Amino acid sequence: MKKIEAIIRPEKLEPLKDILLKMKINGITINQVFGCGKQYGFTEYVRGNTVIMNTLSKIEVRIVVPDERLEEIIDAIISVAETGEFGDGKIFVSDVIDCIRIRTRERGNSAL
Repeated sequence: MKKIEAIIRPEKLEPLKDILLKMKINGITINQVFGCGKQYGFTEYVRGNTVIMNTLSKIEVRIVVPDERLEEIIDAIISVAETGEFGDGKIFVSDVIDCIRIRTRERGNSAL
């Protein structure tokens, strides 16, 4: 099993949820986060003063998937989230040793 952590633009969340639903992916965790990458934020003027906003609002989506579906899901995330501009986000992939459904005590892929 693999854990996918995708950091995306907030406006891409609904299209991403739609495509994951069509792919029959469930067990999605969504968090609103703030951060900056190569964008380094933006400059804003507040009451005549320059304020550098160095963190931007982003959405973090976490999904644990079977190994055999990893590339298919990564491709789907990229197809939805990519604009070609700075700030499109990142995808992190890591190994998951085990998954346990608390209610039934199922383990591994069947618990997903």
